[in-house]
Amino acid sequence: METARIGIIGGGLMGREVAAALGRWFVLDNFPVRAELTAVCDLSGKAREWFRQIPTVRLLTADHHELLASADVDVVYVAVPHNLHEAIYLDVLKAGKDLFAEKPFGIDLAAARRIAAAAAESGRFVRCSSEFPFLPGVQRAYALAREGRLGRLLEVRSGFHHSSDLDPAKPVNWKRQVKTCGEIGVMGDLGMHTVHVPFRLGWFPKRVYAQLQKVYHERPDGKGGMVPCDTWDNALLHTEFEFGGGEVPMRFEMKRLAPGETNTWFLEILGTDGGVKYSTKEPKTLWTFRRGGEQVWQRTDLGFHGPFPTITGAIFEPGFPDCFLQMWASYLAERAGRLDGRFGCVTPGEAVRSHELFAAALASHRSKSAVAL
Repeated sequence: METARIGIIGGGLMGREVAAALGRWFVLDNFPVRAELTAVCDLSGKAREWFRQIPTVRLLTADHHELLASADVDVVYVAVPHNLHEAIYLDVLKAGKDLFAEKPFGIDLAAARRIAAAAAESGRFVRCSSEFPFLPGVQRAYALAREGRLGRLLEVRSGFHHSSDLDPAKPVNWKRQVKTCGEIGVMGDLGMHTVHVPFRLGWFPKRVYAQLQKVYHERPDGKGGMVPCDTWDNALLHTEFEFGGGEVPMRFEMKRLAPGETNTWFLEILGTDGGVKYSTKEPKTLWTFRRGGEQVWQRTDLGFHGPFPTITGAIFEPGFPDCFLQMWASYLAERAGRLDGRFGCVTPGEAVRSHELFAAALASHRSKSAVAL
């Protein structure tokens, strides 16, 4: 069995999630690749110390160049602020390592294009993180759409809502400032999650009309003062794509200010013969529509059926750690040439397309008009 030795640059929230996923690797049933966390880089000594409890970790460092020079690292996962993406991603590729990047794959469109070009030139295996499509409900919705079982498409709605910024007293962080998060703001934070499934289905917007909201213009700095908070809080992107000889409306919703939402990803696809709706608010529930003498929405309770078999019984329901593990399985299976038709992680090309959409959305908001892509 091949072993993939993983290094992490950025030992914060998502870095720890990677460590947890790799620690549960045995849950995957007869998976062809063994994954092992061997090295971690973070500027914070406290963050690095957390990883000392993992027996396979042989290197803890504050210098990402030291991690990249390690012969014990094959794949590098990078979770750092958006303004650092390009420089570190390029360093990973120059070091001859494969890359699992975090969204949005660069702070802006120009950076994403340079990263994608470097990835192609290097010949390394590069993908971008987006975990929610690996939940069983999303996989069922994707299959229904891909197989053409919904008839002529009427509309598509995909979104990600949470309410983490509703409190104006919440201190500022790097995601709330253009210099570190990028001008695209919430689109860079949540947008990749919303476009992953539509893009994989080949549904690429022709034009976009964007409605962007910036509600809180300053926040506490945590030291008794106030600092500018200049990124977009909410974004509604009204688009359309060509399908079956016509144009289909598609709306992407990305909100940090969504009252009542903790962390809700959702997808809705409606057609003349059927429809499908899924939301992480009801993680094991899939809604499907069928046309007949009566109009019927049917509720199905889904069990634990991810793209990659696990030892977990089908009677149980999945959660975030499970779809995160499935995403990593998809990455390493595709890297090994063993994806076998299963759903794959975001490609560099799809990441660039997402930035093209977000750049057009900024232009649309400025001009208050639809912008062609």
